Amino acid sequence: MTSTTTQQLSVLSLISFILLISTAVSYSEAHGLNMNAIDRCWRSNPYWRKNRQQLATCSVGFAGKMTNNMGRNLMHYQVTDPSDDPINPRPGTLRYGATMIKHKVWITFKKDMHIVLQKPLLVSSFTAIDGRGSTVHITGNACLMVVRATNIIIHGLIIHHCKSQAAGQVMGPNAKVISLGNVDGDAIRLVTASKVWIDHNTLYRCEDGLLDVTRGSTDITISNNWFRDQDKVILLGHDDGYVRDRSMRVTVLYNHFGPNCNQRMPRIRYGYAHVANNLYQGWTQYAIGGSMNPSVKSEANLFIASKSKQVIWSTGKVEEAKWKFHSVRDAFENGASFAEIGVGKGRVKPNYNPQQRFPVADAKWIRALTSSSGALRCTSNSKC
Repeated sequence: MTSTTTQQLSVLSLISFILLISTAVSYSEAHGLNMNAIDRCWRSNPYWRKNRQQLATCSVGFAGKMTNNMGRNLMHYQVTDPSDDPINPRPGTLRYGATMIKHKVWITFKKDMHIVLQKPLLVSSFTAIDGRGSTVHITGNACLMVVRATNIIIHGLIIHHCKSQAAGQVMGPNAKVISLGNVDGDAIRLVTASKVWIDHNTLYRCEDGLLDVTRGSTDITISNNWFRDQDKVILLGHDDGYVRDRSMRVTVLYNHFGPNCNQRMPRIRYGYAHVANNLYQGWTQYAIGGSMNPSVKSEANLFIASKSKQVIWSTGKVEEAKWKFHSVRDAFENGASFAEIGVGKGRVKPNYNPQQRFPVADAKWIRALTSSSGALRCTSNSKC
C-alpha cells in the first residue's frame, strides 16, 4: 500500500469519525440528552405517557429512587372532576384518589382543571400525583399536606393563592376522618413525613410560605420547581425548640427562585441541606438562612443579586465550631457574595448512597439546567 493511499484512508477515517461524533451529538440534542440528570432520565423518552411510572426511577438526592411507588398492586386513578368535598370526597376527584384508595396509587388528570380546595388535602403514603399532560391549578385552603406519610411524589402542579384554614375535620389518609388544628396557608406542608419527592411544580403567592418541611420530616428532594412572587419560600425545620429536626436531610436541586422572592430559599434549622445547581434570580432580604447550628452545602448555584448582595443570613447565637455553612463552586453576579460560617471549609458532605447520588454540574450551565423549571407544558404529540 502506497503512502498516498494510506494518507487517503487516514483522511477518510478522520472524516468518518467526525461524522460519527456529529451524528451522536445531533441525536443527543434531538432526544433532550442535554437536560439535567433528572429530566434526561424520562423526558428523552417520547413514549413517557405509556410508561409514566418510569418517572419513579429518575429521582435523586435524599429521597432516593421512588420505586416503591411502582410495581405490583399499583392502582391507576384519573382525576375527572375538579370539585372538592373535604368530608365525603366523590370518585373522580383529587381528594378521593389521595385519601380513599388503600393501595399504592398513581394519580393523573384527564384534562386541564382548576381545583379549589375547601380544606387541606392530606396525601396518603405511596401516592404519586402526576400532573404531566394537563395544566392543573390548585388553590384554596391550606392546599397540600403530607402528615406522617411516606413515599410521596408531587409532580407537575401549579399551586398558588393558598390560604390559612381554621380548625376542623377533613378526610385523611386511609379513608379516615381526622381533626386538624389551625393550618397555615402553605402550598405544600410536610409534617413528620419521609421519602418525599417534589418535582417540576410551579408555586407562588400563598398566604404563608410555599413549602414547609417540619417536625422530623426527612429524606426529601425538592427539584426542578419554580418558586416566585413570595415572601417566605422554603422552611426546613419546625422551630428552634424542635430538636428532632437534627436528623432532617433535604436536597434542593435544579430549582428556579424568582422573580420577586424575599427570603428562605431555604431557611434551615438543625438539619442538613444540600443546595445544588439552583438559579437565584435576586432576593430582597436573603437567599439562604439558618439557625440552631445547621449544616448547608451550597454547591454550584448561580446567585444573581438584586437589592441585597449577601446570600446568607443567620439568627441567634452563631457557634463557629458547630455551624457548617459552606459555598463550593458557586457563581455570583451583580455583586452577590457568600460569607461562610464554620470550620472545615467545603467539607460538609451529603454522603449519598448510590441511589441518591447525582453529578453536580458546573455553575456556568445553571441557566440551561433550570430553563424548564416549574410545571411543564406537554404537547399532544408526547413531547414534554
